[in-house]
Amino acid sequence: QVQLVESGGGLVQAGGSLRLSCVASGSIFSINAMAWYRQAPREQRVVVASILSDGTTYAADSVKGRFTISRDTIKNTVVLQMNDLKPEDTAVYYCYAHLTTGPGENRESYWGQGTQVTVSS
Repeated sequence: QVQLVESGGGLVQAGGSLRLSCVASGSIFSINAMAWYRQAPREQRVVVASILSDGTTYAADSVKGRFTISRDTIKNTVVLQMNDLKPEDTAVYYCYAHLTTGPGENRESYWGQGTQVTVSS
């Protein structure tokens, strides 16, 4: 069993900062990638930023220069540092991990429960 637990969401004024953390725990053998997605009301869930096991990162155009993703491979933790937040960043943010639970096992996807980020204007 694998669990992803997020923390760090909340309410912030435009221009402010928040730091989201996600810890993966359980029967984890190796993690191929971790990422943050977000879903605003009445919209689809979209990727915000991702980081691969080799450290390669990706950020959506809408957050480039403002959000930074990082990972602690020892602690199986991924962090999203969000600066210069805008009202359009308001959404539920979900942690995602693509991993294997044992040698020779297939890679599987796991999601956290989500954390609300609200940016007021």
